Amino acid sequence: MVLGRLVHYAVDALAISTVLAGVKKTTGYAPATDQIPDSSIKSITDSYLSAGETVFGIIAGQSVTSQYFKKT
Repeated sequence: MVLGRLVHYAVDALAISTVLAGVKKTTGYAPATDQIPDSSIKSITDSYLSAGETVFGIIAGQSVTSQYFKKT
């Protein structure tokens, strides 16, 4: 039960990070992590955002080669 909740929260957090990566990719605006004073929290936040960028890149790459997507 607890493990299911943890997995659910992790997937939700990754989805939010992926949306933020999409916003960064399309608009050029990204969260200002340089304003975080604690270096360890800044490092964790940067890793979290980097994971979203990785997932976004994988999804974008798969959609380019998929027959279910077309360029509009």
